[in-house]
Amino acid sequence: MSIVCVLLQVFVIAIFVRIVLSWFSPEPGGAAAAVEGFLRTFTDPVLEPVRRVMPRTGMLDLSPLVVLLVIQIIQQAIC
Repeated sequence: MSIVCVLLQVFVIAIFVRIVLSWFSPEPGGAAAAVEGFLRTFTDPVLEPVRRVMPRTGMLDLSPLVVLLVIQIIQQAIC
C-alpha cells in the first residue's frame, strides 16, 4: 500500500470524524473543541473550494460527500 493511499484513507477518516462532531456542539476549551479545530484546519483546504462551486442547500453541507466521492474514485484508480 503506497503512502498516497494511506494519506487518502487518513483524510477520509478525518472527514467522517468532522461530520460526526458537527452534530454536537463541543464545549469551548474542551477536548472535542480542540479536535474539531484541528480537523477544520486539516480538511478545510480541500472542502472550501468545493463549497464555493456548489450551490447552497440550506443548512445541509454536501461538500464532504463530494470530496469523499472524489477520494473514492482516486483510490479506485491508484490503490
